[in-house]
Amino acid sequence: MSEPEYQLKRLHPDHLSSDFNCGSTDLNEFLINDAIPHQNELLTVTYILTVSNQIVAFFSLSNDLISQEDFTSKSQFKKFTKNIPYPKRYKYLPAVKIGRLGVDLKFSGKGLGSQIVLMMKNSFTTNNKTGCRFITVDAYNNPDTLNFYEKNDFEFFTSEDEQEDTRAMYFDLIRIILKKSEMPSVTTLLPASAM
Repeated sequence: MSEPEYQLKRLHPDHLSSDFNCGSTDLNEFLINDAIPHQNELLTVTYILTVSNQIVAFFSLSNDLISQEDFTSKSQFKKFTKNIPYPKRYKYLPAVKIGRLGVDLKFSGKGLGSQIVLMMKNSFTTNNKTGCRFITVDAYNNPDTLNFYEKNDFEFFTSEDEQEDTRAMYFDLIRIILKKSEMPSVTTLLPASAM
């Protein structure tokens, strides 16, 4: 049996379908009800992964920043920025935030979520049009979601949000640059013109 042919597209109102179900009411409702209004207000951009015009996964991205306030103490922020040239010049560090990421239950367990995250990492290190050092996410505070992001090499900003509904996490994109020669070749799903 051959692999399905995935297509990655920027979300358009014509793409919306109530057939998508990733098992999270919040994520499903965002895709169906909120993604287009957020996109129209220039707050996020949502991309969909389709097979035969059926949405099998989606993710939304927005600009973000990392500042000293994201850390418990000034010394934590100093430690965080120790490998950044001229850290005193940067009060904020540029990032992109994964606002939402969902995979339809019919396609879960196939590694699509991790492939999407890897594609993002590659896109922001090879085709980045502005400075972007980090990918951030406010991950739902449940074992499956946190394990997913940890498996994809995201780290927690702090332990102080352990009792919150979401946990702030980040991935430092410089790791991709430094290990580029060690990484296997990956075909980018997102066309260069889409970002």
